[in-house]
Amino acid sequence: MKNKTLKIDILARVEGEGGLKLKISNGIVKDVQLKIYEPPRFFEAFLRGRDFREAPDITSRICGICPIAYQLGASQAMEEICGVKVEGQLKTLRRLIYTGEWIESHVLHAFMLNAPDFFEAGSVIHLAQVYPEVVKNALRMKKAGNEIMIVLGGREIHPVNLRLGGFYKVPKKRELRALLEEIKWSKQAAVDALMFISKFEFPEFKQNYEFLALSDPDEYAILGGRLVSNCGINLPVNEYDNCLVEEHVPHSTALHSHLKGAGTCLLGPLARYNLNFEQLTPLAKETAFNAGLGRHCYNPFKSILVRMVEVIYAFEEAERIIEAYEEPGSPAIEVKPRAGTGYGATEAPRGICYHRYTIDDNGIIQDSKIVAPTSVNQSRIEKDLWDLVQANVGLTDEKLKFFCERAIRNYDPCISCSTHFLTMDIERD
Repeated sequence: MKNKTLKIDILARVEGEGGLKLKISNGIVKDVQLKIYEPPRFFEAFLRGRDFREAPDITSRICGICPIAYQLGASQAMEEICGVKVEGQLKTLRRLIYTGEWIESHVLHAFMLNAPDFFEAGSVIHLAQVYPEVVKNALRMKKAGNEIMIVLGGREIHPVNLRLGGFYKVPKKRELRALLEEIKWSKQAAVDALMFISKFEFPEFKQNYEFLALSDPDEYAILGGRLVSNCGINLPVNEYDNCLVEEHVPHSTALHSHLKGAGTCLLGPLARYNLNFEQLTPLAKETAFNAGLGRHCYNPFKSILVRMVEVIYAFEEAERIIEAYEEPGSPAIEVKPRAGTGYGATEAPRGICYHRYTIDDNGIIQDSKIVAPTSVNQSRIEKDLWDLVQANVGLTDEKLKFFCERAIRNYDPCISCSTHFLTMDIERD
């Protein structure tokens, strides 16, 4: 086989900007570079010198798809420094707004970004021409997630009602119960959507992943938990920096994170599903099995199925929380500043979103570190692409480009978050 470089200049249907370069020599893959060229956004630098109460609102601007992950990660870290623990209905309301974020993000990815790949369609517009009702139902499910965020957060993009210690205003019971009818419809629609997706043809591609996720013995972890993996990691969140390290690679403006002494790991839906399956609800488990998923899943092309299992779970959680909701006596707990370092981590739709802050006695931020899940997944994506391209090196350049773009979309990378995507270049020289 001749030697060549294959480039894809711009990858569609991902959040952010970047490219891919493949170098193939005599039929052997020699290099894979996921090239993130979106400019760095310097949020960690912006935070230094700011009041600690500003961190949730500033960090929420990192991402318009998953602002809650940043708001709550920042809040947890600051509350830990100040000796405040949010419990009861305020904690439950945080979990509720997070279900809204999972729903809108997962449904957006599954149907608007990923599903068209299974029909070799250029966009969801082409998919809607063939399956209009499926796409309409997906948009309705996404809207149901948005409505949860609006009622609790004031708006669905960069919500303004979250604060340290809780909320500026908590919803009335009737305001939440008004969402129930649509949530119940959407729960069944999510079951139907998963069964529709289960009929797709999935490429055979299984990887030996080290999965990393938060885990809680009492519930499917969203708001927090311990760092656990299928290879023996079991650590509190404040040990994150001793577990994962960041490094700069020349071809990316986003830092790469990897496990100390152990290489790559995978965050996100596949990790949560494999590590926390027992915490899923009976309906979510049953529908997963009916869709052909087992207790474990190692095929990234089937991550679309796992995302919809989590959508079912999120709608069930939302319904459960709303039906049991009682208005708390106060919308927030007072958080007074004191010097220290705190840590926060939640399960964003794409995986663990980690925060670390140091503040002084006046609450002025001295240092900050934020690690988006895509930063951790980038090295794993490159490793998977290496294996995938080698197994399909005989494809024409055009087919190989499409296959690589499709593979990258499996991970739902949020490149804008990780740069604080696809130009593709295949070199067969």
